[in-house]
Amino acid sequence: MFLVGVELKSRSAWDVRDAMDELGELATTAGARVMGSGSQKLDAPNPATFVGPGKAAELAAQCRELGVDTVIFDDELSGAQTRNLEEAFGCKVLDRTSLILEIFAQRARTREGKLQVELARLQYLLPRLTRFWTHLSRQRGGLGAIGGEGESQLEADRRKTQERIDRIQDELEVVRRQRATQRDGRQRHQWPLASIVGYTNAGKSTLLNALTGAAVLAEDKLFATLDPTTRRLRLPTNQNVLLSDTVGFIRKLPHGLVEAFKATLEEVVEADLLLHVVDITHPHAEEHVRSVQAVLAEIGAGSKPTLMVFNKIDRVASRDLLLTWSNLFAKSVAVSARTGEGFDALFDELGVSLKPVRDELLLSIPFDQPRLLARLHAVGQVLAEEYTSNSVHVRALVPPHLSHEFARFCHASSKARTAP
Repeated sequence: MFLVGVELKSRSAWDVRDAMDELGELATTAGARVMGSGSQKLDAPNPATFVGPGKAAELAAQCRELGVDTVIFDDELSGAQTRNLEEAFGCKVLDRTSLILEIFAQRARTREGKLQVELARLQYLLPRLTRFWTHLSRQRGGLGAIGGEGESQLEADRRKTQERIDRIQDELEVVRRQRATQRDGRQRHQWPLASIVGYTNAGKSTLLNALTGAAVLAEDKLFATLDPTTRRLRLPTNQNVLLSDTVGFIRKLPHGLVEAFKATLEEVVEADLLLHVVDITHPHAEEHVRSVQAVLAEIGAGSKPTLMVFNKIDRVASRDLLLTWSNLFAKSVAVSARTGEGFDALFDELGVSLKPVRDELLLSIPFDQPRLLARLHAVGQVLAEEYTSNSVHVRALVPPHLSHEFARFCHASSKARTAP
């Protein structure tokens, strides 16, 4: 596989090098072996071949020498550009979007994930069908030899593709309704939802596994997991929080892919808090943060309350780096998802950021009700206990939907906290 990038006026050489490195990681994730790369400085992309015709011929010669069977461009190509480049290179030509779609197709496991990937691929393919069937004539209409020209192969393919897109969108609408029902169930329990977001390979799945004991696939690869996973986390204050892990973001994430994954990304939009996980050991971590923020804004979650989680501090050589990041974001914690370092601070921040509505109860629980006292410790946060000769006086914070369990031993109650 051979990689091609373009350094436009709007980009620096550093941006291009970083983008090409990431494109190489994407290619490796897809199972390919990168054999070489090339780039060109341009004022604007060439309408016919994206790079200049001379550069295309030069790179094509390199590819023939290397025995390359696939060329990947770091930017999105039009149907005409793809066709012209395949003629020039004599091999298959892909762009960044089609490569990401290929990875997503490999990684999707659930029916929902597969539907979303298929939708994105069809939406990507539809405008490019115009170049695929120009050699075919129209089908004959009417009966026998009677009648004019009928539907062309291109028109038939476009119609079938659009019909399939419509069917997938209908199925994904069912998924959205199911997720809405699930969220209604969570709200009845008054469990807040925190969605883990971040750049791909920042350690999101590793963090979810470490916090909740989930068994989500966590690999040192881009887009290791696609399908969303939600697990319950019980904080030291006996507060239940739902943690949801979602697909990782990336620079130049295709808009069509964001649209297709909206059923999944609704978990982010509906969350009470976002945990933005950042691999602070990555040399381009700041660029990753900006990319994630751009996608969040695109899906309507840009103004959500966010806790920055600086991950992989076990690999940080100097604490000055942590201080620099902490100064950039007021609401942040530093953790190691691998070792568990910093989790206590993370739990404290979650408890403060996800303040539930709780009743403060003053109770007198007789000694002959040990199960009730144990239940109180299990579901509530006990603030104070005082033992007398025949009972225990307790001051505790209890979820409102459970207050009735302790009503007959209650002296007073009040709303101790309000929702954020």
